Amino acid sequence: MLAAVLHEIGQDKLEVLDDVEATGFGPGRVRIRVRATGLCHSDLSAMAGVLPQPAPFVPGHEGAGEILEVGEGVGHLKPGDRVVVCWLPACGVCPACKRGQTQLCLAGFMNAGTPNFKRPSGDVFGFAGTGTFAEEVVVDAGCAVPIPDDVPFDIAALIGCGVTTGLGAALNTADVEAGSSVAVIGCGGVGISAIQGARLKGAAEIVAVDPVASRREAALKFGATRAISPDELPDAKQQVTGGEGFDYVFEVVGRSATARTAYENTRRGGTLVVVGAGALDDYLQLSMFELFFDEKRILPSMYGGGDVLRSYERTIALWRAGRVDLESLITHRVPLADINEALDQMRQGTALRTCIEI
Repeated sequence: MLAAVLHEIGQDKLEVLDDVEATGFGPGRVRIRVRATGLCHSDLSAMAGVLPQPAPFVPGHEGAGEILEVGEGVGHLKPGDRVVVCWLPACGVCPACKRGQTQLCLAGFMNAGTPNFKRPSGDVFGFAGTGTFAEEVVVDAGCAVPIPDDVPFDIAALIGCGVTTGLGAALNTADVEAGSSVAVIGCGGVGISAIQGARLKGAAEIVAVDPVASRREAALKFGATRAISPDELPDAKQQVTGGEGFDYVFEVVGRSATARTAYENTRRGGTLVVVGAGALDDYLQLSMFELFFDEKRILPSMYGGGDVLRSYERTIALWRAGRVDLESLITHRVPLADINEALDQMRQGTALRTCIEI
């Protein structure tokens, strides 16, 4: 079957090969025919070594498709079922799950250390235990979440990561208060979803911050009240908040420099929400005095900060009702054979989300 493979960490191109086989099928597992997958910035981060991931590996974790085969003991799925791939499934029995913090379950991360694929030359891993840049993938049954028939595969794929992450940051983690002021730093697919979440919660001012003009223009269409470049943020802070700072600032880049900027633009007593996934060795520096004196809440948001299955259901309901726009998030479409074109679109900032059609 076809799959896009990164041979070594640090390479910037994927090789689309036809000698890859999805492995690991057995009890408790399912085989999925991937129909659509989104390119998330986390895929690029894993390729660059910012996020830890064994290589060689097949990137992709934001996918949807249909069940081809179910293993022994899988009773809730059958061949032909339409599913979204959940890269962080909840085991239901660990301490985090029992506390209701299923997004902190580590069971899914354990999958990342087991190869999902093989080639004649040896084993190949799947990013985040999945690897959706492939025609087929074998995953634990908990990673395959059924979706209604009226949800297209491309929309379902976005729900699998970026949309759930961004919406959840605003709805779950921050619980944005109606009438508040919000700034979102980084307006790709996840940042745009955070903007839509803030709009849903009734934020009065939503300032989108991004260096790419096309993303700023898009942010206005999705609910931002103004869109600015990073160097315009000080003026926006003065104009919107009288210099006090925003009630909520979302950092959706994953770098300490932008997190520091986000902190400085959050009002005293306000909330900084860290959404971007950054590197292990990139440290955010804060003084003990400012932490005490400013009393700003710093809230990391992992996969939207709530129960993933409930978040999927909520997003589908909001999409059906026309309360969130998911179709317009897909600005580009490419076949798997042209995956490197999608990587270029992401790096250049020309795409909110590119759908890879498989």
